[in-house]
Amino acid sequence: DSFDILGDGVKELLVGRDDGMLEIYNFESADDPVLRYDHALSESIASIQGGCVGKDGYDEILASTYSGWLTGLTTEPVHREGGAGEELKLSQEMQSKISSLRNELEHLQMKVLQEREKYQQSAQSSTAVSSVPAFSVNDKFTLNKDDASYSLILEVQTAIDNVLVQSDVPVDLLDVDKNSAVVSFSSCDSE
Repeated sequence: DSFDILGDGVKELLVGRDDGMLEIYNFESADDPVLRYDHALSESIASIQGGCVGKDGYDEILASTYSGWLTGLTTEPVHREGGAGEELKLSQEMQSKISSLRNELEHLQMKVLQEREKYQQSAQSSTAVSSVPAFSVNDKFTLNKDDASYSLILEVQTAIDNVLVQSDVPVDLLDVDKNSAVVSFSSCDSE
């Protein structure tokens, strides 16, 4: 997307990448765009949009991720500084917002507890049936021409505990910055 998030009268280029990077480029000179800000998300970005969403007068960037999460980055200051000895007073709007969020959190916690109890009861019944849930996998296996390596990217809408890569030819696994996996090698049994 293109949007004037910096408020300087010139639109910036908002980029959401498959690897989860959100980047803002500014066109200060006519030659090349300049990276002004970046933020790493934990999954690929499906779409990105700039605009005024949450509060009048403060622009935001919204990014939708692969699993459907919406992430917002705002220009609204999150910290307010007071002078020496000055107490920070919350507005009535902010107090009601905090109270509403606390009530919603308590409601969700109660709902989770009820669903856990319901699951435990149904799992212990004699008629319980176990099944593996179906989920879609977002996978990419791309060639990196610079170092003649392949990148394997896997995304699912649930936590990934293990990935098994099996090959009948020798494979070297390279570690990358965004990799949070613990790699374990085992030699193949020829039989």
